[in-house]
Amino acid sequence: MWMEIYGDFRRKWLVLNSDLISIRSYAFEVINNEIQNRLLPLLACVANNKDEILDLQDVFRRFSFDSICRFSFGLDPKCLELSLPISQFALSFDLASQLSAERAMNVSPIVWKIKRFFNIGSERKLKKAIKLINILAQEVIRQRRKLGFSNHRDLLSRFMQGDTVSETYLRDIVISFLLAGRDTVASASTSFFWLIAKNPRVAEKIREEANEVLGPNQELSTCEQLRDLHYLQASIYESMRLYPPIQFDSKFCLEDDFLPDGTFIKKGTRVTYHPYAMGRMEELWGVDYLEFKPERWINKDGVFSQENPFKYPVFQAGTRVCLGKEMALVELKSVALSFLRRFNIELAHLSHHTPRFSPGLTASFRGGLPVFVREIKSPTT
Repeated sequence: MWMEIYGDFRRKWLVLNSDLISIRSYAFEVINNEIQNRLLPLLACVANNKDEILDLQDVFRRFSFDSICRFSFGLDPKCLELSLPISQFALSFDLASQLSAERAMNVSPIVWKIKRFFNIGSERKLKKAIKLINILAQEVIRQRRKLGFSNHRDLLSRFMQGDTVSETYLRDIVISFLLAGRDTVASASTSFFWLIAKNPRVAEKIREEANEVLGPNQELSTCEQLRDLHYLQASIYESMRLYPPIQFDSKFCLEDDFLPDGTFIKKGTRVTYHPYAMGRMEELWGVDYLEFKPERWINKDGVFSQENPFKYPVFQAGTRVCLGKEMALVELKSVALSFLRRFNIELAHLSHHTPRFSPGLTASFRGGLPVFVREIKSPTT
């Protein structure tokens, strides 16, 4: 059943992607609005209090949750307001993600299956979280219908137009958008800024490139301008090489098949690949594989050069390449650029050590990313 839903979803998404320019433009509009009206004012407020510590991971989760809800559903949860309100939807997602990942940490699957059968412990909590997520997803659909969707550009409105679709299908669409668009971008942003704090030379080169491409006092105004920021893109790709949002992933073989090297894969076999480990293999990346080095992505002409996606499967590869790749990159680059042209960050507490990760479907720093935010004396914007 799920494969049928996913297949139909992918077909509709590819139809929407035929209007990719319009979708990318709308995504940039939503993200830029969230940056200018919420993220930067919040950072400026924190920077004014030199002793205040900010958890950047929490900020990026709130930012990406607001952005994906506005872009996908045309609804605004306002999680990044200066008062930092908490969304019950977001809390339920966090709990469900954590508990789902913890299943894999049991000695045997039979442990969580027994708990699920008797509805006890973590499985009871997971069941409650999923129930709440379903209720809130249905409320999103109800609100979208109440507001009308014929003249709206959000993705849910586009899916709701045309053929009649079931409530279950739309609910799965809502949950899929949130799973794919919230935690992955927040994870990538958190890792990127942890690396930037440890490598200030990279931050300086990003600012220099922005001054050359956009001008010292010019704001980022269009999505197209991002294409000329090659070092910025290289820095983000290099960050995700070392700290991919999805550290490992699995696929199941629907029919008997062969891998390109001739290995036979029996129907029903689970095949797992590990982007985190692949990004740290000397035979793939050289002796400096542990070094944060954006320059490895820049060719002799100073242009960003994409690696083979099967060597760098952060966005997957082949026919199953990540559907939200373009939006994710727009969000990551927009946030990084706007942040770094106005502020520096200093790691607080013990966050200078190699990060440890919490259980979850995406990589998240255990204990968050506590930092001090410092406004740049002579801003380059």
